[in-house]
Order: sequence, then C-alpha cells, then structure tokens
Amino acid sequence: MGFAKYKILVVDDEENSRVCLGKLLTQAGYEATCVSSGHEALSYLEHHPVNIVLSDIRMPDMDGLSLLNEIHVHYPETRVVMVTAHGEVETYLEAVNLGASDFVHKPVRFNELKLVLEKLSITHALQLF
Repeated sequence: MGFAKYKILVVDDEENSRVCLGKLLTQAGYEATCVSSGHEALSYLEHHPVNIVLSDIRMPDMDGLSLLNEIHVHYPETRVVMVTAHGEVETYLEAVNLGASDFVHKPVRFNELKLVLEKLSITHALQLF
C-alpha cells in the first residue's frame, strides 16, 4: 500500500483546523475522515480501521494524550501523530512514552506533515518485510 492510499483520521475540536487538514490530505491523495473529539474518534475506530490518527493534544472532554493511550491499547497497529500549538517538553515526553509516532506543530505546515506521513508509511512498509 503506497502512502497516498493511507486512511487518516483527523481529530481536532477546532473546526477550521479539522476541515483544512481534511481537505489538504484529501487533495494530496489520502483518504481523510475528520471528527471533533476523542470520543468520536474511538467510536469511528470501532468500525473503520485507519492507518494513522492525526490528533490535537488539547481538546475538551478527552484530550489527545488520553486518546493516544486508548488507541495504543485497543488499536496498536494504528500510528498516532500528535498536533500541538504548545511546545511543552513534559507533554512531548508523555506522548512519546504513550506511543506517539511523531509530532507536528500548529499552525500545521502541510509540507512538514507530508514528510511525517511519508516517513511513517515507509517505516510501516519496511516492517512488513
């Protein structure tokens, strides 16, 4: 499976960020679905497998770290890229310890995100051999 066929779930409570990322990913050839909360993401994942979850860290109700933990436990093959507007070292270390595959910072520079996604798809392909 090439990286352009990857299914990506975008999780962000900020509508503009969520919609923009979804459109950019779709235009780049990814299959993107967008949800507004961690709870919606878990509900979606119950019935729809994805390759990568792109999740904001700071969200109401269920934050990105709690979502990351749930994904790591219940969907260990799913890669998670955390998105943050805040560069807190403690949060970064906690996310890495919970199994985050990578980080991107808000505002998301799409070229940077594409490099992260390509790196994840190449790593995944190499693990299949």
